[in-house]
Amino acid sequence: MQLPNQRGSYRQQQGPSPMAIRTKKHQLDTNTYTRIAMGRVWRREWWYALIPFAVGLLPAIIWHSWWWLALSLGLTLLYVLFRSAQVTGMTQVEQSKPLFEKMAYEFDNKQIVLRRNEKEGMRITWDMIGEVKREAAGYLLLLKTPELPDEIKGFKRWMARTFDAPIFVEVPDRIFNSGNDQKLFEAMLRRKSLLV
Repeated sequence: MQLPNQRGSYRQQQGPSPMAIRTKKHQLDTNTYTRIAMGRVWRREWWYALIPFAVGLLPAIIWHSWWWLALSLGLTLLYVLFRSAQVTGMTQVEQSKPLFEKMAYEFDNKQIVLRRNEKEGMRITWDMIGEVKREAAGYLLLLKTPELPDEIKGFKRWMARTFDAPIFVEVPDRIFNSGNDQKLFEAMLRRKSLLV
């Protein structure tokens, strides 16, 4: 639709940037998300599993028994299952459903637009991205964890900060329309100092 400007002539409604890199549609599989997210969580938090193990072994200092070792192994197993269920549950939460829909990507200097179709889309600005990892088959754009509201305090705030699930956008090499688009995308990431 054309809109009138102050001089009486018409101007075009702004659409996507002509310099934007457009890709084919891609859908992040829930199993792929779970595999990548579990790997990231356990590489970062493996030592948290040692805490229930140590707590379970503390009584063994006073009362020597193999039952305390069994208890500590059971507590560690429960913690690992609980944390893994948190990450796996991310695929079932209603708020994360848009991450697993089939979308085409548009990258420009200001933002990333994930489009379901021509009218519906989700915008991610570059400042929302914490880092980008180059994987064997593409790129992983890791989003920063959002700031928590001020009304969440104390233990709840610590739990929310500590036990979050990673949120990322997967950009495989195969969705680029040409090798030139991929080179432009990589150059854009380097200019923004995101590519590690």
